[in-house]
Amino acid sequence: MSTGGRRRREEHEEHENHERWLVTYADMVTLLMVLFIVMFAMSSVDQKKFNALKDGLAAGFGDSTSVMTGSESTLDQPGVAAIAPVRAETFMGSGPGSAGAQQAMAQQAVEYADAEAEVARLDALGRRLAEALRRAGLSHDVTQRVDERGLVLSLTSRHVVFEPDRAELSSRGQRVLDAVAPVLRGTTEDLRIDGHTNQVPVKPRFFATDWDLSSARAVTVLRYLSEVGRIPGPRLSAAAYGHEQPLVDPREPGSQRVNKRVDVVVLSSLPAASRELLDDVAAAGPAPDTTDGGSS
Repeated sequence: MSTGGRRRREEHEEHENHERWLVTYADMVTLLMVLFIVMFAMSSVDQKKFNALKDGLAAGFGDSTSVMTGSESTLDQPGVAAIAPVRAETFMGSGPGSAGAQQAMAQQAVEYADAEAEVARLDALGRRLAEALRRAGLSHDVTQRVDERGLVLSLTSRHVVFEPDRAELSSRGQRVLDAVAPVLRGTTEDLRIDGHTNQVPVKPRFFATDWDLSSARAVTVLRYLSEVGRIPGPRLSAAAYGHEQPLVDPREPGSQRVNKRVDVVVLSSLPAASRELLDDVAAAGPAPDTTDGGSS
């Protein structure tokens, strides 16, 4: 019994393969080779297809069948025949994501062009409002700018807005609204009245919180524009921000008076994606006057 068992073990050892590691090594080398081939293929550009796309776009947009200057013919024998116009979509699917990338670039171009046109239109409206204020001798009582909301008129002068902790519009503030209301009434955009208080951390004397005070001030201006300025009510809305959205850094001297304000916002009707670009294309507005301070 012992002799037979020893013979079987010896036979098993004779057939054992001591070079099995070569199989694993060969597999690894093969995988590396495939990896480098794939990387090389992904990095290669089909110059012929690229030139064909360039020529096709030139022909399609320029009504020309000639090859663009400096390009190479897509024919095997240049000069045999003219190149017919090639549709761009023929090559859009030649690479992963190429159609989506082209569409996204075209969409971004449209959105930027819409934003530029909107800024130009809002700037023109701003000039009409500035002229109305100039004729009334109130040019320094309002600042204006274009941001992602639209055209923003900020009533920041200490003579215009409100007495400390109060929500009654001053007589000068009424004159400002009287000057701008006819211009705003002639527009079609919705108007939002945003109320703001300054950053002084004290409770208003006649209101529970800054939210209540800023809301009351916004409603006061809204009612004046509706009841006296005869701007249709469906175009008007109000919002309150308390001290949460200062116009200038609260650490700057005089910021309290500027941050205590009411904004009349001519809301842009652009889609959200184009509206977000208004800040980027808008002309720089005048910096607000921050010469003295005040209460909420």
